[in-house]
Amino acid sequence: MKVLVTGAAGFIGYHVCRRLAETKRCEVLGIDNLNDYYPVDLKRARLKQLEPLEKFRFVQSDFSDAAAFGGLYRQFKPDYVVHLGAQAGVRYSTENPAAYVQANLTGFLNVLEACRARPPKHLVFASSSSIYGAGAKLPFSEDQITDQPLSFYGATKKSNELMAYSYAHLHGLMITGLRFFTVYGPWGRPDMAPSLFSKAICEGAPLKLFNHGRSLRDFTYIDDIVGGVVKVLLYPPDERPTPPYRVFNLGHNRPVEVRLFVEMLESLLGKKANVELLPAQPGDLPETCANIERAKAAIGFTPKVVLEDGLREFVTWFKGYHGY
Repeated sequence: MKVLVTGAAGFIGYHVCRRLAETKRCEVLGIDNLNDYYPVDLKRARLKQLEPLEKFRFVQSDFSDAAAFGGLYRQFKPDYVVHLGAQAGVRYSTENPAAYVQANLTGFLNVLEACRARPPKHLVFASSSSIYGAGAKLPFSEDQITDQPLSFYGATKKSNELMAYSYAHLHGLMITGLRFFTVYGPWGRPDMAPSLFSKAICEGAPLKLFNHGRSLRDFTYIDDIVGGVVKVLLYPPDERPTPPYRVFNLGHNRPVEVRLFVEMLESLLGKKANVELLPAQPGDLPETCANIERAKAAIGFTPKVVLEDGLREFVTWFKGYHGY
């Protein structure tokens, strides 16, 4: 079977490509534009890890270019599509909203249009826990109203869900959206909390904790996320819903206070953090927690990696990759 993965050089995309290619039952085509939102060296290093896999092939391309993406799609003829490419980052979306419109809205439209012209068996795309905004009740469940996102990034992800629903309804495409909750692990993004905090601790630099470190996050280990993505992708429902659209939370369901998260990193790194407590940032949720009952019922999704074990794996990679 053929699987097309966008965002293949990204954190989650890299791990999904590896998992699929290592089964040796999937021919995986990964695409990524290798943008410089964070250092491209890390993206290239991830791709270097994928090079030995005979079932994986990479093409540098931008899915927000309709002609380029459409040509790749028609040539490859995928059976399945995993759309993980996006302009990421909650805070950066306030500074550069145009980048989010281009990648997350125009880019996603191009993916939907390619799938409409030649429907795959299943299109799975990355949504986000950021769509849960004002008025969301804990734990966050998929049937809650999500029309008040607190960040522009969250607004683009909410828009993706609406776009996907309409294409499922109008064109009969089987589409599933996945709301990821604070994913962490080896090869993680440098703009995310685990890397930012670890770098500050190792270098003795000020470690800024917004909301005075009291925010709670549903940290979810990358292996659990990838397992959920692959199960959702390859095992669509026996009976197609009407319209053929679904959305699932993928999280750990056990939020942890950010200050405690820092203390765990301090212990693993053997150094104390120079903590600077600051007020909450606009667009940040005070707490996230995924209700995962729907994913558990549909695909047997059950997170297995506890935070202590996942952070130990992350720190081992972080110190080795960055030379600390």
